[in-house]
Amino acid sequence: MKHVAVDVGASSGRLLLGELVAGKIELTEIHRFHNGFVEVDGKCIWNIDHIFTNIMVGLEKLKKTGVTRCTLGIDTWAVDYCLLDQEGKRLHEVVSYRDKRTDFAMDAVLAEVSAADIYAKTGIQFLQFNSLYQLYMEDAGLKARTNGVMMVPDYLGYLLTGKRVTEVTNASSTQMLNLHTKQFDVDLLDLVGLDAGQFARFVKPGEMLGKISAEWHEKYDLPDCDVITVATHDTASAVLGAPGVGDDWAFLSSGTWSLLGAELANPINSAEAFAANYTNEWGAYDTFRFLKNIMGLWLIQEVARMQDYAYSYAELAELAAREEPFGVLIGVDDYRFLNPTDMIAEIQAYCMETGQEIPQTPGKLARVIYDSLAIQYAIQIEQLQALTGREIKHLHIIGGGANIAILNQLTADLTGITVHAGPTEATGLGNLAVQLIASGEAEDISAVRELIRKSTPLTTYTPGDGVNMMEIRAMYKNISGKQEAF
Repeated sequence: MKHVAVDVGASSGRLLLGELVAGKIELTEIHRFHNGFVEVDGKCIWNIDHIFTNIMVGLEKLKKTGVTRCTLGIDTWAVDYCLLDQEGKRLHEVVSYRDKRTDFAMDAVLAEVSAADIYAKTGIQFLQFNSLYQLYMEDAGLKARTNGVMMVPDYLGYLLTGKRVTEVTNASSTQMLNLHTKQFDVDLLDLVGLDAGQFARFVKPGEMLGKISAEWHEKYDLPDCDVITVATHDTASAVLGAPGVGDDWAFLSSGTWSLLGAELANPINSAEAFAANYTNEWGAYDTFRFLKNIMGLWLIQEVARMQDYAYSYAELAELAAREEPFGVLIGVDDYRFLNPTDMIAEIQAYCMETGQEIPQTPGKLARVIYDSLAIQYAIQIEQLQALTGREIKHLHIIGGGANIAILNQLTADLTGITVHAGPTEATGLGNLAVQLIASGEAEDISAVRELIRKSTPLTTYTPGDGVNMMEIRAMYKNISGKQEAF
C-alpha cells in the first residue's frame, strides 16, 4: 500500500509518498509549494485556497507516476481556524496567529477568568495567539452567523471529503479543551461566544475520514484516495516521527517554532508547570506532549528574508561558526520577535537597549540567534527534568533544524546531553506512521519508530568541554530579564 503525507507548515507545504520496502520506510517527495501569510486590509491571512489547490496538483503528479490507489493524511500548524456558514461555506479568510489582533486579547480574557483557572482546566500554556484569544477577538457578527468551527487541517480534510471532524491533537491547541471532561470547556466556550454544537465530533488519529469527493475527481485526475485522519497538529505528527526508545529521551521539534518536551502518558498541570508555562497538548494514542514553545528558526528565517535571501540558511550557519560565541545574546522568546516589520532592526534595537554590541553582519546576526536558542534549550531541558522527574539522557532534534550542525553541537554542549539529529522529515514520517498503523502494516507506534530508526540516518552530537553554563545562563538571564517574553 502507498501512503501520502500532506504536510503543510508556516513557510512551505509538501506531499510525500511513503511505502514499506524491505523493512524500511521509503520516502519520495511528490510536490512542494510555498506557503506563508500575506497582509490584506491590515490583516495577516493564509491563502487556504492556494494550499488546497496545491494538494490537488500534488495528487495529479502522483497519479502521473502510476499510483492509482493510496491513503492520505493531512497535518498543518495549530491554533488557526475556519468559521463556516449554514451551507458549510467559509465565512472569512483564515487569519494567521501572527496577526496583531490578539496583542491585548490575553489581558482582556484574564480580566474575566484567572490564568490559574484556565490552566487547571486545560493544562495549555499561555500564548497570546492561542485560539481562545483569537476567538475572543473574532468579529461578533461572524460568530453569530457561524454554523461550524474547524481547525485548518480538519477544514482541508472537509474540502476533500465533505466530512467534518474535530481531531483532538490540533483541537487541544485551542486552550479550550478540558482535561477532565475530555470535551470543550463550557465556560471557555461561553467566554468566546460559541457553543459545543458548532464543533464537529471528536476523532482520534487513525480514524478513516472518507474518500475524496467525486466533484474533485471530475476536475482533477486523482488517484483513488482513502483519507485517514492523522495527528493533524504538525508537532503531534513530528513527535510520532521521533525515533526515541524508552522514557529517558526528550524531543526538540526544530522548525519555524522550537517545541521542546517529552511524551507522557498523563498530563502535568501542577502549580509548578503553570508557573513554568508548560503545555499539555494532546497526542496520538492517548499520550500528551508536555512541552515548551520557543520562538525557533523563525528568527533566522526572517533575517534571511530581510536580506532578500542573499545567503542560504546553510551559508548563514557557516558564517555564524566563524564568529566568537556568546558575545551577544537576545531573549529569543521576547514578544517583539513574534512578527516584527524588520527582524534585523528588532534584534539590533534589542541589543542597543540591553547595552550590548549591535550585530551588523549576517554572520554575527546568525550567531546571536543560534547561541541564544541553544541557551534557551538548555534552560528548558533542566526545567523539563524538574517538572517530569525524569532524567533526560537523549535529546532527539527533529525537523529542519536537525541540519544545523552548529546549533546541534551548541545544544549538546550546553545541555550536557547526547543529541541525535534527525529525521528532518519527522512530521511527514509521523503522519505516515498513523496511516501505516491504520492500514494494518505496523502494529503500533513503537514498531513504526523502529522502522524509522532503520530507515533514516541520524547524526549524533556528544557534549564538549569548556562551556561554563552557569556563567552563560547568568548573562542570558540578565539580558532577557530586561525584556518581556510572550
